[in-house]
Amino acid sequence: MKHFRRTAAVLLSAALMATSLTACGGSNAATDTGNSEYPKLNLSMAVNGTDTQIDTQVAQYFAQLVSEGSGGNIVIDVFPNDTLAGGNATKGIEYVCAGSTDLAAYATSTLAAIEPKINVATMPWTFTSYQQATEVIDTQGYKYYTELLAAKDLTYLGSFHNGFRQLTNSKHAVTKPEDLKGLKIRIPGSKIYMTFWNAVGASPTSMSWSEVFTAIQQGTIDGQENGAPITQSAKMQEIQDYMTIWNYCYDSDLIIANSRVWEGLDDKTKELLQESVVEACAWGREKIETEEQEIIASFRDDGMQVDVLTPEQLAPFQELIKEPFKEIKAEYGKEACEAFNIQWDVDE
Repeated sequence: MKHFRRTAAVLLSAALMATSLTACGGSNAATDTGNSEYPKLNLSMAVNGTDTQIDTQVAQYFAQLVSEGSGGNIVIDVFPNDTLAGGNATKGIEYVCAGSTDLAAYATSTLAAIEPKINVATMPWTFTSYQQATEVIDTQGYKYYTELLAAKDLTYLGSFHNGFRQLTNSKHAVTKPEDLKGLKIRIPGSKIYMTFWNAVGASPTSMSWSEVFTAIQQGTIDGQENGAPITQSAKMQEIQDYMTIWNYCYDSDLIIANSRVWEGLDDKTKELLQESVVEACAWGREKIETEEQEIIASFRDDGMQVDVLTPEQLAPFQELIKEPFKEIKAEYGKEACEAFNIQWDVDE
C-alpha cells in the first residue's frame, strides 16, 4: 500500500505540474538572486486547525520541505487557527481568493462556504477506507476539485486526510438506528450533516466546536461526531463513555494557492512547491492512518466502550439515508457524484 501511495503521488505530481506549467508560463513573482537556484521569497499560508491538528502539521512539514529544497531561500509562514482572518475560516478562504494570503490548507467541508459542490465527497459512506479515498481522489477526484477551485481564482495543489468521522456519546452504545433515537448530537453546520442525522433518527444540533465540551458536561447535548485525533485533542474521552466506529463521513484537506500568486512563480519554484506538497500530503495521510488506530486503542485503555460496526450493522443506517440523499445528489449533479464514484440513483 505504501508503494501504491508513492506511485500515485508521483503520477499526481507529474499531472499537476504538466497542467500548471502549460497554463501558467507567465512572469515571475520574484526576482532571481543571481547565483541561487531559487529566488528569495516569503509566502503566507493560512490553516484553520489548531497548532496540533493534522492540517497545521502538514502545512509545517510542507514549509520545512520547501525551505530545505530551496536552501532557505523560500520561506512559507504558516498561520494556524485562521489568525490572519481573526479566526474566521470563511474570511480566511476569501483572503486566499483575493491574494491577500498566498497559500492555505482547508477541509472541503470548510471550502464549501465559497463553493458548496466541493463538499460532495463528504456524503455518507462515499469511501469505506483511507486507501479507497486516496485512490479515487488522486486518480480522478482531484480533477473535479481543480475545476471548481479555478473558478474561484484558486489553484489545487494536493489533498490529505482530514479523517473519517466517528460518534461518541454519554448515554449508551450505538450499534443500530434505534440507539440514536432522541440522542442530541452536535454537528457542523452543513446540509449534508443535518440531512444525515435527521434521517437516522438523532436530534442534531449545530454548535461551535469551542462550546461542545461544556455543553456535554452540562447535558445540553449527549454527544459529538468527529475524527479520532480531534476527539482526543478535545479530551472527549474524559466525558464520553461510548464510541461508534463506522467511518460514516470522510473529509479531505486541500492545499491550495491563489492562482495569480501561483502563476507569478517561476517554473522551478512551482516544481519545488508541487513536489513538496505531494510529499507533505503523503506524510499527512500516513500519519492519520497510523495514529488513528493508536488513538482508538488508547480510548479503550481509558475505559471507553468502542464498537466497530460491521457491514451488516451499517446496512440499516445506509438504507435510511438513501431517499433523503437523492435530493442532495440532484443538487450537486451527476458530474460531481461520478467524480468520486458516488452512486447516481436520481430519477431524471
